[in-house]
Parts: sequence; structure tokens; C-alpha cells
Amino acid sequence: MNRGASFKRGILAAALLAAIGSSASAVTLRTAGANDILTTDPMSQNHQTTHAYMQQVYESLVRYDDKYQTVPALATKWTQVSPTQVRFELRKGVKFHDGAPFTADDVVFSLTRAGTKPSNMIASVASIQEIKKVDDFTVDLILKGPNPTLLRDLTEARIMNKAWAEKNNSTKSQDYASKEENFASRNANGTGPFQLVSWQPDVKLVLKKNPNWWDQPKGNIDEVVFTPIKSAATRSAALISGQVDFVVDPPPQDLARMKASPDIKIIEGAENRTIYLGLDQFRDELPGAGTPGKNPLKDKRVRQALYQAIDIAGIHDRTMRGLSVNAGVMVAPMVHGSTKELDARASKYDVEAAKKLLADAGYPNGFSLNLECPNDRYVNDEAICQAVTAMWTRIGVKTNLKTAPMAQYVTRVMNAEVSAYLFGWGVATFDSLYSLDALMATKDGKGVGTYNAGRFSDAKLDGMINQIKVEMDAGKRDALIHDALKLVKDEYYYLPVHHQIRPWAMRKGVTTQHRADDRPMPNWTTLK
Repeated sequence: MNRGASFKRGILAAALLAAIGSSASAVTLRTAGANDILTTDPMSQNHQTTHAYMQQVYESLVRYDDKYQTVPALATKWTQVSPTQVRFELRKGVKFHDGAPFTADDVVFSLTRAGTKPSNMIASVASIQEIKKVDDFTVDLILKGPNPTLLRDLTEARIMNKAWAEKNNSTKSQDYASKEENFASRNANGTGPFQLVSWQPDVKLVLKKNPNWWDQPKGNIDEVVFTPIKSAATRSAALISGQVDFVVDPPPQDLARMKASPDIKIIEGAENRTIYLGLDQFRDELPGAGTPGKNPLKDKRVRQALYQAIDIAGIHDRTMRGLSVNAGVMVAPMVHGSTKELDARASKYDVEAAKKLLADAGYPNGFSLNLECPNDRYVNDEAICQAVTAMWTRIGVKTNLKTAPMAQYVTRVMNAEVSAYLFGWGVATFDSLYSLDALMATKDGKGVGTYNAGRFSDAKLDGMINQIKVEMDAGKRDALIHDALKLVKDEYYYLPVHHQIRPWAMRKGVTTQHRADDRPMPNWTTLK
């Protein structure tokens, strides 16, 4: 017996138990996931795990119900005064967690903050020209043009307390890409059903029930303790042994064992997230490619070759163990604008055809390519990249795989420092414009194309996206969305792999509702 290894395992187990913690006097929901939140600043990062927990702390004017329809939250009513003016009547009697009253001043401040760099949530308020306070509980949004998705956009525009932000030098969003910290990136003061107690990055996040919340929770949770556990085996062991109650991303290889356990249940459903590969189509010379003065990824034939080299069905069967839906388009099937026609594969898996395309493009001997991937964010993210690395190397593209935790990796993507990369995009609004504007529009440094890390630019596509933003005729708008998505597909600007299916694993005593946005809802959860 290796006593040193046994001793180390004991220390790790003790540390995990200490991190998870519990409260004897409260109903504590102990959750776990592979990756941590990135910040507590509600406008700093458009990151799903961060959103999942911060939407329990901070609220928006409107929110989704259990069918993803927009319903009142901090606003009780809205009226379309004109095509470009919407009046919101605010909820009275709402208190921030520090006891300060919620008023129109907080809305004007927060929406302005969301729309001001370095905010990463500019897209949620991009259609707003001006925010006008009418009185303490009425706000007018003056729009740049008609916006058919305004309410869905606003579900992600969270409201902060103006006085608190000013007092704590947090009037501007944290600049995450520059590794900046501010008071709001480690502290919080919202109006939501839970209050932030503490956050120790990569150790644990603790929330407690807000006794003064204006609404009533659907569950009985008094406290949430979220523990990031990167190791798949440790995450599974924590649930199976009863150290945690809920795991948002159980490893696919452990699902059969979990399903066989009388103490665990699995609920699963399709997520509104597409996993895809992005490619640098901006730099004139691709770093490390061995092609002086050239960037092979600018050539459509090369992009198509890389796509045809990917055995998507094989990844579905072997890597994902069936927990995916093969993708042909950059939005998931439940997102408005997706069609079966668009979601069919662009061109078939064909290694020889891929080699010929490379030769036709002037690279008969291939080239070298750095592929970067997160290793703690998406289901089997690193394994997917390992499979793609082998597939691309097979056609002569000598692929070098680099992986990193999402907290470090996302900065490289945001700063467009990657040559080829794997990413996943969930659609918060359930409308294709959300993806088109963030991923496929020309990156302008002002909030459009924020996650277009390949920095491709297509004037025709930009024109379509700008029309989609203001077209109120549903038929015309749907046709524009179809054409825009098809253009991206035909040009191989991105290489979609699959739409993610997300199982949630939990102890038998947990009752909750699966969400297509992959955001657990503690205020909808009951633990017995």
C-alpha cells in the first residue's frame, strides 16, 4: 500500500468536504460543476455558469417563465408607445440586499453600464439609443430602431444598485479580458431570491435565501453551496457518496452507473447550445503554420477540407456516447430560425475529398495548426478536441492541441489570440439574432461580433444582420435569418460539430426542472 498516496487522497477528500460545507439549521442545496463562475460582476462575462448563479442574485426588468416566455420581473408592465419607444412601469416596494429601495435611477444606471465598454453584455442593450427616467417608477427606452426581440434581450440585462456601485468604485463593468478586478467582481448587491455570502474562486460559492424577496420561491432551498470540481471522477464520486446533491455536468461515462444507483436520478434534455470550431480568418500570416506570408484558413477550400475531415457521427457515437445532436448549422433546433434543412451536414465526411481540397488550395503537404480548447466547460470538451486533432492530422494538417481551464481560455478567445478553437454558444434569447450578432457579425470593438474570434468579415452578412435587428414582419425576418445562417454555413466560416444534450444528475430527494439554457434554478428546487 502506498501510504503517501493514501494520505494525499485523505487530504483531498477532507478539503472537498470542507469546501462543500453545509448548514444544520437550513435546507442547503450542495451543487457541483466542472467550471467555476468567472466573476460576480453581472455585466463582465457572458458565461453560462456565471449567469446561472448571478441570475439568482441579480434580476432584470423581465424574466423567463418555465416555458421560456417573457414575464414581468422588476418591471410590472410595458407599453409600446411608438415603434422606437417602450415604456416600462417598475415594481414598487422592491429592496436591494443591502436594504436600499429599487427605483428608476437604478435602471437608468444599470442599462447604461451594460451598454458601456468594457461590459461584455452590450448585446443585451445594443438596440437602446437612450434610457429616460419618467418618474421614480417609470422608464422609457428609446430605441435605435424597431426591435422584435427587445424583451428577450433584456432578460440578460441585470439591475444593480446605483448608489452601491458608486460608493464602491464599480460604476464601470470589470474589464475581465485585461484581468482587472473591481469591488463588484467579488461582491454583489442585487434584488434576487438569493444573496451572495462569499465566493472563493475555484473553491466554493455560497448563496443564502433573501428573506425580503418581492416574489415567492417555488422550492424550499435556504442556502446554495456550489463547488467547482474539475475532475470528472471526483465529481461523480462526490454525488454517488452523497457529498453533493446535484451535478450539472455528470461525466457521460458515469451515467450508466448513476442510473443504476437507487439514490440518484438523472434528468436530461436538449440544450440551446451549439459546440463548434472557429478559425482565424483575419491575420495575413497564421502563427506557427509554416506558411510564410500566408494564412491558409482564409481560403474557403481549406475550411471545407477541415470540415470534411471531421467524423461528426463518430464523435457522437464514441466521444459523446450519444449525448449530442449532430449539427449542420450554428444554432440549436429549439432556437428560432433553425430548420431541418439548415441543420443537415454541409458536406459529407470524406478524408480523400478533404485532402484534394487542400491540394487544390496549394497545400498538398498540409500545414501546421494550433487548436485550443477548454478542458472544464463543455461535455467532453477536451476529448472532442483530441478526436479532431487526430482527424485533421490524418489529412496532413499537423495539429497541435493546447487546453486550458475556461477562466483562462475565454480571455484568449475574447482577445482573438487563437488560430483554431473549440467553443460552445448558448442562445439566451432563443432567437438566432443572438448568435448572428455575437458570433458572425464583423467584430467592431463596440459590442458587435464580440465572440467572432476568427474575425471574418462579410459585408453581405452584416447587411442581413442589421436588417434582422429591425424587421418587424415575421415572414421577412425569418427569410433573412435563413439566408444569413445559410451564408455562414456555405462559406464554412464556422465548423459546427453538435448541439449539446445536457443530463443533470441529482440525489433522489432533489426535485427541479431541467432547463434548455443549462441554468439550475435553486428558487425552483425542493430538497427532502
